[in-house]
Amino acid sequence: MGLFLNKKTIVCVVGTRPEAIKMAPVVLALRKEPNFNVKILATGQHSEMLIQALKYFNLTADLNLNIMKDCQTLDHITSTVITGVGKYFDQTMTDAVLVHGDTTTTFAASLAAFYRDIPIGHVEAGLRSGDIKLPFPEEMNRVLTDRIAKWGFAPTELAKENLIKEGMILDNIQVTGNTVIDALLYTVKKTTKPTTHELLNIPEDVPFLLFTAHRRESWGAPLENICSALSEILEKRTNLWLLVPMHKNPTVRNTIKKYLGDKKRAILCEPLSYQDFVWSMNASVFILSDSGGVQEEASALKKPVLILRDVTERPEAIENGSGILVGTNKKKILDSANRLLDDANYLLEIKRKCDSQPFGDGNASIKIASFLKKYFFNN
Repeated sequence: MGLFLNKKTIVCVVGTRPEAIKMAPVVLALRKEPNFNVKILATGQHSEMLIQALKYFNLTADLNLNIMKDCQTLDHITSTVITGVGKYFDQTMTDAVLVHGDTTTTFAASLAAFYRDIPIGHVEAGLRSGDIKLPFPEEMNRVLTDRIAKWGFAPTELAKENLIKEGMILDNIQVTGNTVIDALLYTVKKTTKPTTHELLNIPEDVPFLLFTAHRRESWGAPLENICSALSEILEKRTNLWLLVPMHKNPTVRNTIKKYLGDKKRAILCEPLSYQDFVWSMNASVFILSDSGGVQEEASALKKPVLILRDVTERPEAIENGSGILVGTNKKKILDSANRLLDDANYLLEIKRKCDSQPFGDGNASIKIASFLKKYFFNN
């Protein structure tokens, strides 16, 4: 009874759809512990997609700041998140704050908590590309967040080593695996067929590629190179289809439509629900993406992913064999894609390498909840 009366309030801050997907299993795990009062604070850095992701896990935000606006700048996101989240902390007794990953919401919310001396737990801590501008601004966001976080929930041993090198106290670091694997395995079990009508329009048994892109450093010529390569692949392979869930950013959309909008076997659609996106990853021949989470999900699904970036903070994916770093160089994209499409043995070799799973076993959220329970109630 004493513990129940001494409940600790933990505020989980999310701003984008990927954050919501990766934080949802943590919220669910914490809510199984009767000694925690768990709140979800949404910034609305992504609006509709964020709510959609939470709803899939039967979660709703306790407060949504709804900061999103058309053509929003990093200045707008940062300043409004600090102000809005700070006001929430001033009005709500908060014992700990959990943030996820590398978004501007993550860093700005952490700064608001730091200013109020509220301990911060960083889920997916310790990832490093080694270049403060790649990806931009995500690398800077996660580096600064780790510097002010009390606890680092590292997905891998390498991430733990990065945190130790940067001075985080060893006892405050927990290697958990990545919570995206928790969400992925939960979803794979529930999803047998897609629901989005664009996916239902893909003929049965035809091979298709899944392509996603959104990184700021890829805007302009780099994204044009990627789309040009995909256009060429479609022209030369008349049985191949391409699925492109388009990011909401108009700069990204305009480039994709310019190169792929008139291709008959290219399906350009709105962002998919999480379950449909998981289905698409699993059903595709391989994936082309600049997403960080997709690199981890592809590894768990034993699916090759061409990483459309010059560096990655997830080198385990490359070592594991599922990740192939091609950047935005058209020739590299074409060479790697054609090899995957033409060499069945190469594809099987990648799948065999993926038997070892560097990003966790699907229990990361339970480990985080256990760590916090021990910290607050067994000290």
